[in-house]
Amino acid sequence: MKAVIQNGFGDPGVLVLGDVECPEINENEVLIKTAFTSVNYADIKSRKGTKASGDFPFTLGLDAAGTIVEAGESSGFVVGDRVIAFPIGGSYAEYVKANKQLAFKIPDSLSFEQAAAMPTVSILSSFLLHEIGQVKKSDTIVIHSGAGGVGTMLVQLAKLAGVETVIATVGNLRKEQYVKSAGADLVCTYDSFAEEVLQYTHNQGAHVIFDSVAGEITSRSLECLRLYGTLVQFGNSSGRAGHFKTSDVHSSCRNVKGFSLGTTRKHRPELLGPAANKVIDLFSAGKVKLPIARIFDLRHAGKAHELIESRDYEGKVLIKV
Repeated sequence: MKAVIQNGFGDPGVLVLGDVECPEINENEVLIKTAFTSVNYADIKSRKGTKASGDFPFTLGLDAAGTIVEAGESSGFVVGDRVIAFPIGGSYAEYVKANKQLAFKIPDSLSFEQAAAMPTVSILSSFLLHEIGQVKKSDTIVIHSGAGGVGTMLVQLAKLAGVETVIATVGNLRKEQYVKSAGADLVCTYDSFAEEVLQYTHNQGAHVIFDSVAGEITSRSLECLRLYGTLVQFGNSSGRAGHFKTSDVHSSCRNVKGFSLGTTRKHRPELLGPAANKVIDLFSAGKVKLPIARIFDLRHAGKAHELIESRDYEGKVLIKV
């Protein structure tokens, strides 16, 4: 079968289309004919070597949408089931295998394109909002990187849940209208968000802040987090560690929570089923959606990475397999 193979770390040129053996499954796994896979920022970090070991060759990709062509006896699936999944061994490939706990049925009414856009960002967003952040309708929340895939989903899910005030940040105000169309009440740049949040909340600050950027954004977030507020830290797209002092939290009764979808897939996959089923229902009913920025052929995976790194896009970038 065809797959995008990586034999070393580096620029998008290290992603090469080649031939590999089709995966073999056990009784608890399924084999999926991939229709589409999405490109996530974690793929960029893995390609560069900042998020992966040097055990070459390997194939990138966190999620996929497609059709089951072989089902293990104990998997609970049958051939022909349409699914989204978090595959074992990467998803930039014609066929992928997944554990039964990390594959989820989708209805015929949901297109593979929209299904492929959703697994990582929507399941993560639902879990962050409801389980980690435990956001209430009366809250004021801040969502960093509001124009990204997770940001777009967090904004939509928060407004759908009736959250009173949703503030989002962007790197460039050219993306302001896009983020507001998703439901954000206020859009700020990273340079001014702390001051604008305090002004908007009459110096009270936000109840919950979702931070996937880290670096100085983490410390600036604490500047506008109210007493008893929660900072949810779930990434470091800036490539820099965020810092805070114990005095930033104990005297103000604020707390910092961390979450990793990758860690949860590996160690507590059973936790993701309810969130997956919830967002599948929402997408199927048309209550939320993810704009597709662009679709690339499998052989052009490197160009998809170039677009992601440019940050000059809105919505999700997909690869057609």
